[in-house]
Amino acid sequence: MKIRLAYTLPLLLSLLASTAAQAVEYSQLLADKSSLGFSYRQMNVPMDGSFKRFKAQLAFDPAQPAKASAAFEIEVASIDVGSAEGNSEVSGKLWFNTATHPTARFVSSGIKALGNNRFEVAGKLTIKGKTLDVSTPVSFKADGANGVFEGAFTIKRADYAIGEGMWADFGTVANDVQIKFRLLAAAKK
Repeated sequence: MKIRLAYTLPLLLSLLASTAAQAVEYSQLLADKSSLGFSYRQMNVPMDGSFKRFKAQLAFDPAQPAKASAAFEIEVASIDVGSAEGNSEVSGKLWFNTATHPTARFVSSGIKALGNNRFEVAGKLTIKGKTLDVSTPVSFKADGANGVFEGAFTIKRADYAIGEGMWADFGTVANDVQIKFRLLAAAKK
């Protein structure tokens, strides 16, 4: 059987074009459909909280993770630990000092594929004026026209001077704080 080049070439070009058309860059955070939370232990009791206001600049194509980037800015005063009194306390000078440090920030420095739609995101996390390197595994899945990014990582609150003075005792509030996120992003149009 002889296949003619005149038929094969257009078919090959259309296949290549459809593959290129499938490349999608997710770039617009849908903050109202995303969540950024944390878990910790207070007097050995598991506790949860969240931040209600945050924004991001994203550029993520799952086919080219090495070219991806992410930058997040969190309005720290939007913290919710479950009560107005608690929110007021953690916004104060001994905890987040939101009057002096109103935002926390994460800026990626590298993203690498781990396989099976999992990635490792490395970057700099700045809280309360202190910047440290962090990395987190992130899972990704396409959900219609959007992309869903989920992950978690642990920080030491003392590394960022979160909970000073009478709150520095790890017996009252543990040093480990797990940051959890579920981010929904729309594809670039």
